[in-house]
Order: sequence, then structure tokens, then C-alpha cells
Amino acid sequence: MLSKRSAVLFALGLAAALSAGAASGQGQNPGRGQGMGQGGQRGSRLRENLATLRLIRLTQALDLSEDQTAKIFPFINKIEKDKVEVQRRLGGDIQELRRIVSGGDPAEAEIGPLIARIKAAQDKVKLLDAESEAFLEKSLTLVQQGKYVLFQIDFYRLLEQAVAGLKPQRGGAAQPPIKK
Repeated sequence: MLSKRSAVLFALGLAAALSAGAASGQGQNPGRGQGMGQGGQRGSRLRENLATLRLIRLTQALDLSEDQTAKIFPFINKIEKDKVEVQRRLGGDIQELRRIVSGGDPAEAEIGPLIARIKAAQDKVKLLDAESEAFLEKSLTLVQQGKYVLFQIDFYRLLEQAVAGLKPQRGGAAQPPIKK
């Protein structure tokens, strides 16, 4: 379990990262195809930073040996980078779907392929997560596996709390409701 000090440091670091991202993105509304531009790079950078922070915290929480760290870190890092790339494309497709659906008369011919790409990307993320989990299961002792389960719960709970604490400060435009 994360100590209070670690939790506070994590929350502060996350708050700073999210605030900087929100502040630099105010007034911007990146559309499809801009995933490689300012908006997409900022989101990708944030995901990469969170993945790196998670990996560092994981190393500490599981008390990994040097050999385990040398084996696990590169593998998980590669998986996380692959996920960031898939999620970047997924974000662009979601924005495009929102644009099409919220328009006056959505073109169904455009919607089908977008839905298929979104579902494929979601499936790819699930596969990468499953690959990561299987690798960790083989690489960790049973005690470390137990610590990993608890780490995951604590890390994501802390992340949710940090994000929830930032929502009033963000000042960014909310996503428009889906019109029926």
C-alpha cells in the first residue's frame, strides 16, 4: 500500500502534469488528424509520464530485485508505449465519431468504419494488458503477485482521486452531450 507521503507526492505530481496540460490546451479543440500535433502530443506525453510513474511505483511496491527490474521494466515499458500509440489513434477516431454524430445529418457510411476501428483499438489495448499481466505472472513470486493486485487497486484509486480533485480547476470545455 502506498504511504501517505507517497500518495501526496503522486497526487501533486499528477496535479501539476494535468494542470500544465489543461493550461496549455485552453482554447484549443484539436480535430481528427491533429493527433500528431500539440493536442495529441500533450495527451501522449501525459500517458507516457503516468505509465513511467506507475512503473517506478510498481518497482518500489513489489520490492523487485535488480534482475526482476531489468527483465520487467523494458517489457512493460514497450507494452505501455504500444498502448499509448493505440490510444492516440483511438482518441482521434473518437473525436471524429463525436463530430460526425453531433452534426446535423450523420453519414452512416462514415460511422461504420469508425466504430470498427474504435472497437479494434479497444480490443488491442485489452490484448496488450493481458500480455502484460501474463508476463508479470510469470516473472513475479506469489507474494509479489498479491502485492501487484493491491498496487493496481491503490494506484488507480489514487489516480481517480487526483483527477476528481482537478476537475473544477481544469476550465476546459466539456464534451457536448450526444444528440439522439
